[in-house]
Amino acid sequence: MESFFSHLKTEMMYRCSPKSLEELNQTVETYIAFYNQSRFQKKLGDRSPIEYRETIAV
Repeated sequence: MESFFSHLKTEMMYRCSPKSLEELNQTVETYIAFYNQSRFQKKLGDRSPIEYRETIAV
């Protein structure tokens, strides 16, 4: 969990400056979707979580 927040801050929050709470919320939701669906993760063999789940389900 700690690594997720570290990635969120370095990959998303430090690069943009939301102008409202709504914009911040949308930015975080977009990043969470990216992190859970598309972002390659070393601990998963350089695969996205979806690719990893598909691999172990077979």
